Parts: sequence; C-alpha cells; structure tokens
Amino acid sequence: MANGLPEIQYYEHELNIRRVIEQSDLQGLDQALNICDLSSVERKHRLWQKLLPRIKPFYAVKCNDDPVVVKLLAELGAGFDCASKNELKLVLGFDVSPERIIFANPCRPVSHLEYAREKEVANGTVDNEFEVYKLHQHYPDSNLIVRFKSEAKEAQCPLGDKFGCDADVDAAALMLLAKSLDLKVTGTSFHVGSGCSELEAYDRAIKKAKNLFKLGGLLGYDMDFLDIGGGFPGSDDGKFKRIAESVNTSVQRHFPDERVQIIAEPGRFFVAAAFTLVCKIHAKREIRNEAGKLDTVMYYLNDGVYGSFNCILYDHQVVTAEHYLDEADALPQLKSLIWGPSCDAFDKISEDLFLPNLNRGDLLGFRNMGAYTMPIASPFNGFDVPKTLYFRAI
Repeated sequence: MANGLPEIQYYEHELNIRRVIEQSDLQGLDQALNICDLSSVERKHRLWQKLLPRIKPFYAVKCNDDPVVVKLLAELGAGFDCASKNELKLVLGFDVSPERIIFANPCRPVSHLEYAREKEVANGTVDNEFEVYKLHQHYPDSNLIVRFKSEAKEAQCPLGDKFGCDADVDAAALMLLAKSLDLKVTGTSFHVGSGCSELEAYDRAIKKAKNLFKLGGLLGYDMDFLDIGGGFPGSDDGKFKRIAESVNTSVQRHFPDERVQIIAEPGRFFVAAAFTLVCKIHAKREIRNEAGKLDTVMYYLNDGVYGSFNCILYDHQVVTAEHYLDEADALPQLKSLIWGPSCDAFDKISEDLFLPNLNRGDLLGFRNMGAYTMPIASPFNGFDVPKTLYFRAI
C-alpha cells in the first residue's frame, strides 16, 4: 500500500476477469469482490476529450468517492464537483487547485462554507434567497452560480424536486438580490437529471442559460461560467456520442464566445463500467409447486441491497448476473431469484431470471457496478462491504 492507497496490479492488452477470479481466494473470502479497471476510467476521459472538447469534466465525487479513482482523475486533469466539506478535503488532498472545484450543493452547512472559504474554493451553486443571505454573511467573496431547474422528460434519477429555481421568475429575483448585497454572480448551472435519456433536454436548458446570461449582463454582471450538470451514461458510449453531438450543437449556437468557461458534472460516465462485482453463493433453496415440481431456485449472495446493490433502490439500476460455469450453454436454465445476505426480506437483488443450476460456492458477476454503489454501502446485519482490487493496463 503506497501513500496510504491500495496496490495497483498491472495487465497487458485486456483485463481478464476470469483470471482475476482464479487468482483470488474467493472461497476463503467472506466479502464480495470489486474488480476495478482504472484503464476504463482513462478511456472514458479520452472519449470525453474527443467528443466534448470544449466542456471540461468536473467529476461528481458523490458517485464514487474511491480515493484511487479520485487520484487518477486528478492526475488526468479533471475538475471536481464536490457537495460537502469531506469531499473537498478528499479532492484537495490530491493537490487539486481550488479553481478545479465547484461546490455544487445549493444548500450547504455553514461550517462547510467556512471550510470552502478557508481553502479558497470560490465557485458554488445557489438556488434560493436564504442561501444568498447565508453566502453574504459567511462567504461574500464567493462566486455565485445560479442553479435553475430544467429537467429531462426521461431520467434515471430526477433532481428537480429538490434543487433548482424557476429560470423564468426566481432566477432573476436571486440575481437582483445578489446585486443588492454586492455579491458576484458569475454564471449559471442546471442538471437535467442523473442518467438522462432525452437528447433535447440539454438544448432546452442551455437556451435558458443563455437568457439568464443576457439578464446578468443587463444587471452589470460579467458572467463567464456555465455548468451543464450531469446525466451522461456510463455504459452506453453510443448514447453518450448522441448526447455529445446535441450538446456541442447547442453550445455553439447559444455560447459561441469561448471566453465562457463551460463545465459538466459527469459521475457515472467515468466509473460505472470500471467496476465488476463478483459475489459468492453462500446458500441455496429450492421452491416446488403443489405437484412437487421444481418452480424456482433461490440463491443467497454475500452482498445485497444494503451493500453494493443499494443502486437498485437509490439509483433505479437493473443489474444483470453472469455465472462463470464452463459450457453452460448446454445446461438447462432454471427460473431463479437472487437474495442478499441480510435477514431483511427487502434484500432482494433480482428475480424472474434464468440461470443454470448453481451450487454453494459458485460465483456470480455483475458488470457496470461503479456508480452509486460503494459510497452508500453499509455493513448492515454485520455483513462486510466488498473488498476492492485495482488493475491498470501497462
């Protein structure tokens, strides 16, 4: 463990998950195993730079605050979207300059604002008058970035019920209030919703931002900062390419002046595909119908919805189980149900799927488990959260 961080193992060409499993003592390990491919994060960063060259990514730390991942993104030159004092501490600990951070929580505790002020993290979002007054009292030298509501019609996790003011009415009032208090409004921010599936959502929001920039100019503000939020997919590069094309077209139309700095807050985009979770079956149960015929096989894993699979509850993810049996195509497929390890009947991972007949000690893998999983995982009922191994291409 170098510099307090876990060891990174290196591979050539492509990471072989089966080989990692074979070389890991999973039968002797009570925990599930996370396999993190850091080169996947690097590939995503290159893809972002290629498809969205004008827009600087500020990684949403809340999505996965793994220090190894954060350190890598810091080395790659990414910015960071932080929501709390502890996230600021984590990022600043990797020598990230304050200018590469946006404090993108519109409602922050005073102690967190004071820490941001101490560390000169000036850029922060605001969406209501109470927070404007709070900033006036505790961080008057900060850069106010007005967050307005502009939601996608289809999103995995809508955010508009909690954050974002009305762009047509409230935003103007907040900017006038800030002006009366001699505060700086330097830009605007929006978030169409995590896991956005509507391409047009970004154009609608960017057009609203343009109108607010015009209003800011009339009020005497020199606004030069646009935050287009998140919503970018982590495991569908085709969809990301289509979103990028839509965003580029809209930005060129509404913000052709390149003196305006444009950022985004991708989270799952960088980390979802980088993590594969491998779980062990520690128990099995067969359910038969009244005629005594096998109806369903139930498997109990060493991770569940109180651990990594909380993403099913909080992020509305649909997970897909993969087994590692050889020549499984020739085996009969049985209706199966997968449970987590806790004593809670709510701890259900997946149902109505078909798997070959598995046994205690067999393994199931789940791809795309890097987003909104580990940061929320808990050792509920005394079951440990997964162990993580890190790999990187030579």
